[in-house]
Amino acid sequence: MAVLRRNNVRVIGPEAGPTLVLAHGFGCDQNMWRLVTPTLAQHFRVVLFDYVGSGRSDLGAWQEERYATLDGYAQDVVDVCEKLELRDTVFVGHSVSAMVGVLAAAAAPGRLGSLVMVCPSPSYIDEEGYRGGFSAADIDELLESLEANYLGWSATMAPVIMGNPDRPDLGEELTNSFCATDPDIARVFARTTFLSDTRQDLKSVTVPTLILECEQDVIAPREVGAYVHAAIPGSRLVTLAATGHCPQLSAPEATSQAIIAFVRDLA
Repeated sequence: MAVLRRNNVRVIGPEAGPTLVLAHGFGCDQNMWRLVTPTLAQHFRVVLFDYVGSGRSDLGAWQEERYATLDGYAQDVVDVCEKLELRDTVFVGHSVSAMVGVLAAAAAPGRLGSLVMVCPSPSYIDEEGYRGGFSAADIDELLESLEANYLGWSATMAPVIMGNPDRPDLGEELTNSFCATDPDIARVFARTTFLSDTRQDLKSVTVPTLILECEQDVIAPREVGAYVHAAIPGSRLVTLAATGHCPQLSAPEATSQAIIAFVRDLA
């Protein structure tokens, strides 16, 4: 039970049938799934959790060395799956968690039977022949600003990341989520996220994969979705009629239905 408490694990929905594990991104927690969870839980068993250092997880279990790489977050996923004795799970990862799912699937074969990657990005930095959305200087500036004034950075960046200026309540919610994260932990998670490069790890994906992207997303532009789709043989790419980086909040119905259709096709 220590793992379940550590990661604030909740399980809802029917016990029979497929199980979905929903994994949040940087600066967030499981509450970010609340608008899609009721619909998904009508059809599937749903596992929600917080990474160590986020939400209502056990902050005392956080270790900078472990969470300085995405492997530490992947180990959280594997720990939860092992404790719940899950196999062939549908892992739904938002943002950086999409790539955490790739690492977890490779680390524990059989635990994750398929992947749903919501606005994924294997690398945020532009290179020749690859567009990640940011220059190296952009990322350096972003991290410097975050480390100098995390609360101010959150208030400025969260609405940009949410990407729905006509719905300021969504930007405010993401701001509040960012601000609720311990600044020291957020600094480490931010560096782990924005400096990661897991493009080579995409080659290891052998399970059925759905990639969900938004029509407009400043964090993961559509070139990134196309890249991930091309790198994972047999993957499915769906472009949601949504803007911003958090379609589970801005377009929950479309997000839910895309996941449901994908899981049903697995049967």
